[in-house]
Amino acid sequence: MLRRAYDWVLSFANHPYAIWILGAVSFAESSFFPIPPDPLYIAMLLSRRDKTWKLAGVCTITSVIGGWLGYAIGHGLYETVGEFIIYTYGLQATFEKFQESFNQWGFWIVALKGLTPIPYKVVTIACGVTGLDFTTFTVASLVARGFRFFSLALLFWYFGPPLKVYIEKNLTFVTLASMTALLGGFGILYALG
Repeated sequence: MLRRAYDWVLSFANHPYAIWILGAVSFAESSFFPIPPDPLYIAMLLSRRDKTWKLAGVCTITSVIGGWLGYAIGHGLYETVGEFIIYTYGLQATFEKFQESFNQWGFWIVALKGLTPIPYKVVTIACGVTGLDFTTFTVASLVARGFRFFSLALLFWYFGPPLKVYIEKNLTFVTLASMTALLGGFGILYALG
C-alpha cells in the first residue's frame, strides 16, 4: 500500500498542472488547509530536478501570499473564521502562547516558527490578531519560508538521484522515520509548552 501511494505521488508530480497544484496547496496551508505541501514538493523535487529552483520559488511565494490571507483572517475575521480554524485543529494552547509574545519578538517568532513543525497558519493568524506590523510579517515570512523551501531544494538537488534510490529501497523505514521525527517535534513542543 505504501509503495502504491509513493508511486501515485511521484506520477502526479509529473502532471502538467502539478506546479499550479503545488502552489495552491502551499498557499492554502499557510492560512487554513491542514496538509502541508511537502509530500508533493518532495516528489516533484525528486522527479523534476531541472525545475528545482522554480519549485522552491513557487512554494515560497505562494506560502507568503497564503500567509497574507492568514494574517487577514486573524486581523479581521478572527471571531468567525480564525477561531474556527484554530479550534478545528486543536491549536488553542499553541495559539495563546504565540499571542503573548508576538508584539515584542514578532519578526523572530515568525522567522523561527516558520521553520518548525508548528502549522504556519497558527503563526499567520496570530500575527493578524496581534496586529504585528505587516511589512515585518512579510519580510519574516519570506525569510522563514524561503529558507525552508530552498534548503529542501538544495538538499534534493545535490543528493537527488542517490536519495531517490535510497528512499525507494527503504520506503517503509524512511516513512516511519519521517513520521517519528514529525511526532517527536510536536512532542517536544508540547513538553516545552
